[in-house]
Amino acid sequence: MPRYQIAKGVLFQSGMTGSPQLKSPSRSPIDHATQAEEAEAVAYQAENVIEPQDWEEGGDDGYESDLASRASTSLTSSVRDYAFENGRRYHKFREGQYQFPNDEPEQEREDMKHAMVLNLCGGRLHYAPIDNPYPQNVLDIGTGTGIWCMDMGDEYPSSSILGVDLSPIQPSWVPPNVKFMVDDVESPWLHNTGYFDYIHARHISVAMKNMPQLCAEAFRCTKPGGWIEFQEMLMKSHCDDDSMPPDYGVTRWLDTMKAALAVLGPDLHGAVKHEQYLKDAGFINVQQRTFKIPIGTWPKNKTLKTVGLYGRMMIYDGLEANSLRPFTRGLGWSTEQVHVFLIDVRKALMDVSVHCYLPFYVTFGQKPQA
Repeated sequence: MPRYQIAKGVLFQSGMTGSPQLKSPSRSPIDHATQAEEAEAVAYQAENVIEPQDWEEGGDDGYESDLASRASTSLTSSVRDYAFENGRRYHKFREGQYQFPNDEPEQEREDMKHAMVLNLCGGRLHYAPIDNPYPQNVLDIGTGTGIWCMDMGDEYPSSSILGVDLSPIQPSWVPPNVKFMVDDVESPWLHNTGYFDYIHARHISVAMKNMPQLCAEAFRCTKPGGWIEFQEMLMKSHCDDDSMPPDYGVTRWLDTMKAALAVLGPDLHGAVKHEQYLKDAGFINVQQRTFKIPIGTWPKNKTLKTVGLYGRMMIYDGLEANSLRPFTRGLGWSTEQVHVFLIDVRKALMDVSVHCYLPFYVTFGQKPQA
């Protein structure tokens, strides 16, 4: 029998018992000893200083030649409807809440970001200590394609995993313990107080307009002793040497995006505030780890080189679609201005002599015991 989830009058078929279990390509079995050794080396560099590739030592192992990053549900019509703009598809439910597309190219890009984070974190889906005992009810905020939920459902088969998003773009064939719900998490939650053992959110700063309110609602719905975790990129270019010029195109693009989103509500630099948001909401034992996502294939370490390829194409593939709506709506630019502006950004992204990276914040905290 199909599983269904009722969400504010929205009927969403989200999975079938006995259906094929999907896993992200990035989690295929490999030698565990080698994986542990490599993950330790990657994590050390990612949290400290990433060693750049010496291009005189040899080629790029084919990384630079890979310019293309190619790393039904039953719903009411009001939620299934989509909005179209600049040739791209956007969510219709609570239209305008999220400024970026939800169509197939964007879904592929989101899945690539998931693979990027797993490579960066050695395959870990979370850092909060939720393994003892295993969580019973898990919530994923802004689940997107649902790929984190599916991996989590495989890793914790006895847990009930719920993914919530504005867009009904998740697959039907999922692990039997995974469900999806169409809802706006910035509205009051329907869940009972103390319902979730673990709440997870990744890459939500580009969408949220009131993070303190979200954290307060999450605190209410977290079980005493339960955990919450935010995984978020700080969309601000950084460099540990002098290879990044002051007028670097990626820096100018990120600064412009921050200004555009500020007009529309979200804070592109919200990642640096997550630790305080959790403390203000009442969470304790708040911890934060910071990693570095290279932009480009400049790292020497092969795994970080792959992460850098994902990081570059994460921006490159979504550059036009993710710029048009914020820049035209937030800043009043014409589409022609956007296209001209992005020419230098694309050139900058392909320059491996610039050792640019984006900080990746993992912040988690615990609700006090009753």
